[in-house]
Amino acid sequence: MQITSIIAIYALFWVMSAFLMLPVGIRTPDETGEQILSGQAESAPSNFRPGRLILRATLLSILLFGLFYLNYQQGWITVRDIDIAARLHPQG
Repeated sequence: MQITSIIAIYALFWVMSAFLMLPVGIRTPDETGEQILSGQAESAPSNFRPGRLILRATLLSILLFGLFYLNYQQGWITVRDIDIAARLHPQG
């Protein structure tokens, strides 16, 4: 696998991980007891910490990409293993 492919695939894993981790640990002003400001949505987070989000997303993406790369190298799960159409209509 080329380094550009590795970087692109890791970036995809990172973005997916960031979206997965986005709601983790978020509290609304109603849950924290803070007062809602004028014009603020009731569902707006009051304790959003982008640094923690970046750290969590990075750790999760390293783990997931590591599993992906090991599978790529070792061939644990291949396209043939998940090809449902070939199982339903065998050709031989």
